[in-house]
Amino acid sequence: MSLMPAASAKDFSSILGGADYGEAYLEQSSSDSIQLEDSRIEDIASSSERGMGLRYLRHRGPAVETLQGSAQALDADTAAKLRLNLFGKNDRAPVNMGEAKIYRHPIRIDPASIPLDEKIARLRKIDRIVREEFPHIRQVSLSYSQRRRDIEILNSEGAHCREERSFVLFSVTVVAEKDGMLQTGSEVLGGLKGYELLVDNDPELASRNAARRALAKLKAPKAKAGEMPIVISSSAGGTFIHEAIGHSLEADHVQEGSSPAYKGKIGKCVAPETITVIDDPTLPFYRGGFKFDDDGIEAKPTAVVKNGVLTDYLYDRVTAMKEGKASNGHGRRQSFHCRPIPRMSNLYIAPGPDNPRSILKSLKAGIFVTRMGGGQVNTATGEFVFEVDEGYWVKDGIIRHMVRDANLLGVGPVILQSIDRVGWDIGWGIGTCGKDGQGVPVGDGQPTLRIPKILIGGRHG
Repeated sequence: MSLMPAASAKDFSSILGGADYGEAYLEQSSSDSIQLEDSRIEDIASSSERGMGLRYLRHRGPAVETLQGSAQALDADTAAKLRLNLFGKNDRAPVNMGEAKIYRHPIRIDPASIPLDEKIARLRKIDRIVREEFPHIRQVSLSYSQRRRDIEILNSEGAHCREERSFVLFSVTVVAEKDGMLQTGSEVLGGLKGYELLVDNDPELASRNAARRALAKLKAPKAKAGEMPIVISSSAGGTFIHEAIGHSLEADHVQEGSSPAYKGKIGKCVAPETITVIDDPTLPFYRGGFKFDDDGIEAKPTAVVKNGVLTDYLYDRVTAMKEGKASNGHGRRQSFHCRPIPRMSNLYIAPGPDNPRSILKSLKAGIFVTRMGGGQVNTATGEFVFEVDEGYWVKDGIIRHMVRDANLLGVGPVILQSIDRVGWDIGWGIGTCGKDGQGVPVGDGQPTLRIPKILIGGRHG
């Protein structure tokens, strides 16, 4: 059943004269979340929303005029003004809106079918396990959330598509304390799945791993500061590639001049030939996936770097229109209230030719990063700072001991060029990526990588 009444679809198609592009974006969403902290349920939230956004585009030279509003603001008078100001006379034949192409991402267990009490009981059980099995635990924070989005898009090109997406997310953060020192460990499970995410995976094991990591860091010495080689394991996920290059390849940053390292560099070498970077929203069940982007364009993999050569940027409809080309399907929006902008989905460095064990053995004296923490990047300069959530000091290719409080500092384009070993493995991380006030689910991945020189922030001396 369509989200849009048949009469509304007909009315929409009849007003699309005069503009280069017009669309209606309809969304019905629901979400539920539970937060447990200090063995108490801190928050239980449930929400639902239904609405529509209308957008009209007109291409004038290098600029694209945009007029957009959400359903709450579009009363009859406002809609009439939009039509008059942007479309002018209705000199285009009505668009024939066909039946919607419906795509439902498969789920085995509908999260809504699991009683709230059962979800709460599972969080309480995990909290109890961590507190009973591990010493020095000061705080355990657990979160469970589920969200369903039913999206329908109709536009002036005759597209009519509908997609149903279901997400489940579980996260745990454990704080351990000893002799006044605090250390944390965290784990996240998530995907474009139903409640089977917590059946196929093991949140209890993930929580135990988070506790072990926090306790291990209590005993670990601080990382030594200075320039040194590092190996980033595939288990660290792709936070590095997401931040260090991903945002810089979003077409709006390139066109605005806030990504000078990659502007005008299509066809130029930007990395070693062992490096291929792909953004792929079609990967089944991955958190950043979708069948159609929020411009109504069918998703496909996009290689932005191939064998070290920059081959493409990530476009939405507006940025592609500015360059007179077709979008490659990376327009994403948080909800119908928002405009689509170029975004990553599941971005990763493809596996390379090297044995991951050999890469580690080649590290004479440096840090082996097995988990990345949070970070920041300036797309205009490429400068970044990343926390190392889990890392080890390596001497002569042998792991000697864990280190704590390490940070990686560098310039993304420079570090990317310097990578000299690329493993044949791959590991993934997940998150919610923020940009221009909008958050969207993403995945990021990479193989084991060796960087011959990077600045480590830690202790001096």
